[in-house]
Amino acid sequence: MAKKLAGTFKLQLNAGEATMAPPVGPAFGQRGLNGMEFVKQFNAKTAKQKGTILPVLVTFFTDKSFTFIVKSPPASILLLQAAGIKKGSAESNKTKVGNVTVKQCEEIAKIKMEDLNCDTIESGIEMVKGTARSVGIVVEG
Repeated sequence: MAKKLAGTFKLQLNAGEATMAPPVGPAFGQRGLNGMEFVKQFNAKTAKQKGTILPVLVTFFTDKSFTFIVKSPPASILLLQAAGIKKGSAESNKTKVGNVTVKQCEEIAKIKMEDLNCDTIESGIEMVKGTARSVGIVVEG
């Protein structure tokens, strides 16, 4: 018999470094879910990507069980890593903080393709270029 869906929520966590401290503890505690079990499973699943921020979609059921899906890192994080900078520009239309190539945008689009709402790699590249502009990174080529 299928479990009855109770709801979903999203978190952004460092891969392999989740703890019961906020945001995990409060998110699971207020729903009466086993947060420690999530922390163990998430850290085991993402240990190889340690240090990267990963979005997680948690689906929970009326019997207090849960499942989760780990998404690909945000495009802005991947762009900052590709450009070799710590943070984006506060005024992206005036101050540029880094450069990436179209080839790097293509690599990022391939990583993100599963989570993007587009059909072709070309449109995925355009979405990544748009994110680059909003972060203050110049796309060369």
